[in-house]
Amino acid sequence: MTNRPPILDNLIQLLTQLPGLGPKSAERIVFALLHQSKEQVAQLTQTLNQLQDSIIKCNICQTFAETNPCPICADQKRNRSVICVVSRPQDITVLEKTGDYQGVYFVLGGVIDPLEGITAERLNIKSLIDRLQQQKIFEIILALNPDLPGETTMLYLTKLLRQFKGLKITRLARGLPVGSDLEYADEVTLSNALKGRREI
Repeated sequence: MTNRPPILDNLIQLLTQLPGLGPKSAERIVFALLHQSKEQVAQLTQTLNQLQDSIIKCNICQTFAETNPCPICADQKRNRSVICVVSRPQDITVLEKTGDYQGVYFVLGGVIDPLEGITAERLNIKSLIDRLQQQKIFEIILALNPDLPGETTMLYLTKLLRQFKGLKITRLARGLPVGSDLEYADEVTLSNALKGRREI
């Protein structure tokens, strides 16, 4: 129980449901919003309301975009024979910043993590297999975080992808220490990891 107005407590509680936001961070955001102008808050509210209506999933790579297919999948200049598999849409943004990758992507929608109740069936693996069956793919790059769930997922996918004869399966290599998060790696490190990828 606090001496704050209930609406503030309610908003703080809602914000703590977002990943990475604890009560203190949520509280800072709420009080920062109170110092914004009505126009700024209205603009934020309007954008949040449009989020669900404007953003859709790309049928090809499963990322979030305003168009279907997304701009990368629709780009005829991209090398469609190489697919970089990532766990989350934000990983695509990070890899694109390197400027070194000209293939296409696929978003798994997470990684296998039994402790969190995430099994292979909950990921977009079936869509990836369907894509491999429908298109001629030369290489799959597994660009997952080098932590335990990421390694578990890469091992699972490698076994599954062995059924496709002639398919080269690689993973990001040097520059990414074990336990690090892809999202926080800098462009040079990721560029080295892409260039130094090795076959599994």
